[in-house]
Amino acid sequence: MTREADGRRDRGAPLNERITGALVGAAVGDALGGPVEGYSPDRIVERHGGRVHGVVGPWNGDAWRTARPIAPYHKGDGHVTDDTLMTHALVRVYATVRDHLDAYAVADHLVPDLMTNPRWIPELEAEALPLQRIFLAEKWLVARIHYGHVDPREAGVGNIVNCGAAMYMAPVGLVNAARPAAAYAEALDVAGAHQSSYGREAAGVLAAAVAAACAPGATADSVVAACLSLAKDGTRAAIERVCEEASRHTDFESALGPLRKAVAPYDTVGPDYRSPSLGARRPSRLHAVEELPVALGMVVVAGGDFRHAVLGSVNYGRDCDSIATMAGAVTGALGSPVPRDWAKTVADASRLDLWEPAATLTGVTREVFARDVRRRRAHERAFAELAEGTPECSG
Repeated sequence: MTREADGRRDRGAPLNERITGALVGAAVGDALGGPVEGYSPDRIVERHGGRVHGVVGPWNGDAWRTARPIAPYHKGDGHVTDDTLMTHALVRVYATVRDHLDAYAVADHLVPDLMTNPRWIPELEAEALPLQRIFLAEKWLVARIHYGHVDPREAGVGNIVNCGAAMYMAPVGLVNAARPAAAYAEALDVAGAHQSSYGREAAGVLAAAVAAACAPGATADSVVAACLSLAKDGTRAAIERVCEEASRHTDFESALGPLRKAVAPYDTVGPDYRSPSLGARRPSRLHAVEELPVALGMVVVAGGDFRHAVLGSVNYGRDCDSIATMAGAVTGALGSPVPRDWAKTVADASRLDLWEPAATLTGVTREVFARDVRRRRAHERAFAELAEGTPECSG
């Protein structure tokens, strides 16, 4: 169903390189997509005189502070957005818990981190609480869990259904490297505090995609296959349809329109991204977030190549910072190199160490793996002892 480009990545990249590639790659994709988020491919071409091929400035130039009062953010010039802020926040939760996470870890650690610890916010060009930057669907975490005291496992119910949880689930896939089913299950638990329906499902499948990409010898084909083996309902159908269409293309230029057409029946937002339909972002078993299937489609079009997949995601427009974040995480986990000039530009402009979270998560991942081995061996010993006392079944 999908097409592979040979020789575009290091199939034998070790764990630390895959984790670094995924997290740095996600941040770079986020920063490249931020300034053109919400616009169509045609509008992007009109604004920039062609396709975007790297870091660009704000859509509204020096008027970025006042052009959109609902979002007075400096998107562009290499600044990461809330996708990366949330990803790094989840890494900090792993660094504290140093084990697998669940919805209660979100309540106990992620929510306090968002509302009590000022950090440098690139788009605000100031230190502020992450809560003051994140989008409404992420503020829901604080409103429901901290102020509403809702059971964390159910707190996502009632939120708008979007890719808000999926956009920062890459760390869950990395901690469960090469175990997509485990990543899927853990991400569904974590995301229950934030999302419901196909928004929660997207979080589970994105984590599975990143975990599958970490497996030795993984390809775009094997990542999509892992996702299809786990995804449910509209999310599965959307991934299958988009990736089937993606397999017909070897360049993102020809894929932009067809991928949008393929995902449109499953997307509730509608053709005008900034004016969603009345049925947008409501729970449904028939629909899917647009961002995840398109990100996987771009990975297929690119044959797993980071630069090609991310640029395809950026030039797709609409919610392209999140699309490029996901594509960057998957291709980075596959071992495709993140361009050094892009990574340095984004790190310098955002005033963030993009490599420190990766080093931290690598250490945590190794600790969690060691714990998992001990737990598995204890279970094996217990089951072996139980099995010895089990009478033979009659034929």
